[in-house]
Amino acid sequence: MFKITQYAKDNARRIGVTIKPSTRKNKKIDVFKDGKKVASIGDTRYKDFMSYKKEKGLKFAEERRRLYRIRMNRFKDKKGTAGYFAYQILW
Repeated sequence: MFKITQYAKDNARRIGVTIKPSTRKNKKIDVFKDGKKVASIGDTRYKDFMSYKKEKGLKFAEERRRLYRIRMNRFKDKKGTAGYFAYQILW
């Protein structure tokens, strides 16, 4: 089971949602808005910003985040989508 980091909790609070470990296979986090589940985000088979930071250090993690955000830039303004929540919470 994926352990939710303080980084993810802080990012979720910033955008006004709550998060819990996902009940879906191969997903990291379930996102809730007003008590209603709105998305499952993050594949457990892939790393995110904090896992890179822990494993390879801050400089490497920041570069991975920069590249992720270039690839997934199209989601940053699509509020309510799983891509938006992953972009905002995990990266």
